[in-house]
Amino acid sequence: MTVKPGQKARRKYDASFKEDVLKMVASGRPVGEIAQALGIGENLIYRWKNGLKKGTGTAKNDGVQDQNLFLENERLRAELRRTEQERDILKKALGILGREK
Repeated sequence: MTVKPGQKARRKYDASFKEDVLKMVASGRPVGEIAQALGIGENLIYRWKNGLKKGTGTAKNDGVQDQNLFLENERLRAELRRTEQERDILKKALGILGREK
């Protein structure tokens, strides 16, 4: 493949890099922040994410379901951490308000 003058060469990313990026997205980090940190386009990340949901793109093998389950598990763990923090804050607030009487 030859690249014409004034034209950028198309970069290729391996499957492990794509999986790492999708794990970051699943953990709750904003796509824009991830894209800027890694120097890739936001649209590319969204394309990988949609490809994973449809079973195409980065996961064309039999492990698609396993990967989807892994990403869902990571998302649920992040949600659980956030919910536990909210619960702890409410417990502290109830303790403070209960002492004022």
